[in-house]
Amino acid sequence: MRAPSRMTTRAETVSEAAAGQCWVRRQPVPWLLGPAFVAAVAYVDPGNVAANLTAGAQYGYLLVWVLVAANLMAVLVQYLSAKLGLVTGSSLPELLGKRLPRGRRLAYWVQAEAVAAATDLAEVLGGAIALHILFGIPLLLGGLIIGVVSMLLLVIQSRHGQRPFEFVVIGLLVIVTLGFVAGLFFGPVSWGAAVAGIVPRFEGVQTVLLAASMLGATVMPHAIYAHSSLARDRHGSPLPTAALPRLLTATRWDVVLSLLVAGSVNIAMLLLAAGNLAGVPGTDSIEGAHAAITTALGPVVGIAFGLGLLASGLASTSVGCYAGSTIMAGLLHRNIPQAARRTITLIPALAVIAAGVEPTWALVLSQVVLSLGIPFALIPLVALTGNHTVMGSFTNRAPLQVAAWVVVGLIVALNLALIGLMATGQG
Repeated sequence: MRAPSRMTTRAETVSEAAAGQCWVRRQPVPWLLGPAFVAAVAYVDPGNVAANLTAGAQYGYLLVWVLVAANLMAVLVQYLSAKLGLVTGSSLPELLGKRLPRGRRLAYWVQAEAVAAATDLAEVLGGAIALHILFGIPLLLGGLIIGVVSMLLLVIQSRHGQRPFEFVVIGLLVIVTLGFVAGLFFGPVSWGAAVAGIVPRFEGVQTVLLAASMLGATVMPHAIYAHSSLARDRHGSPLPTAALPRLLTATRWDVVLSLLVAGSVNIAMLLLAAGNLAGVPGTDSIEGAHAAITTALGPVVGIAFGLGLLASGLASTSVGCYAGSTIMAGLLHRNIPQAARRTITLIPALAVIAAGVEPTWALVLSQVVLSLGIPFALIPLVALTGNHTVMGSFTNRAPLQVAAWVVVGLIVALNLALIGLMATGQG
């Protein structure tokens, strides 16, 4: 009696695998896109706005190369994260949660939560600044509104599935893109100087600090954690092995296209500031930059900028909360309702606003914290995707693995330089 039972189980498994492969083959590649566009929202959050505007206003086109390099790194990193989720059927935090002993697992969770808190601070604060710019709403009330609206966006994901959530977030990404790129059509840009800015160089310790901030705002630790879960949840788990090559091809397109959009938006922000805000008083804050943009380019561009910042805050805080839930579930082995987590993580951001900390400087420093958290997400990601026991036949090939470790080395080197500067009081 047991033999037929085993044969039935195998038949069902083969049938399910075949059905999964057929489903993937029937889908046009555009329908398989989406998870990377959600993760890419993290690359155009309010922290990016603060870091990029500050860099452009203070140093012109000097740090264009940082954004170009960071975006190239991000393409590699986000692809590896999605690949890990698709091949293993587990998120990066889940895989770490299974492998780390309890003490190290909890310590790792603490640093990951610190990164999540810095992310949430930037996103809520940026959205609050946008509401203040557009409607004159006080920052504290604006932060509360951003928190409530982001909670409603998470309800879409929890009740209606990931695809509707993707559509909403991608719609916000379109608004972000239009809002931040619009100014380039109205203001002067020195394209020769912009091209010269691709050559890597620094001018003093402050540019190193800003570069670290821009790197932290571009290669986002929480996006690394989240993308493995987004890809897994979007396409299901476990996936038949035969379906993975097509899904990985679609994922490469997903990552390249989404980060091409995000990278273009980031560079556009820096070029806008370099071309129109250099030497203008008050542009060391987002509110001042908005006022200067409105004066120089007109109220329509100013409103577009404010709407882009608002959409950025709403979309990125929702994705950040999704990432926080992924981190907690994987490392603590506990699922906390996203509404409850949204409420808890909103408190520190509101406390910073209530304390009267200068908003734009708080945003830039939050991005430095994110930069310091990148190696803790990136090193395990590269190690796991290069591990044949974990990835099987989809283990990173030697050129890809070498490139990934080079990226890790560059990021760690920049962070060590940043720590050294801060330790000596030069940052």
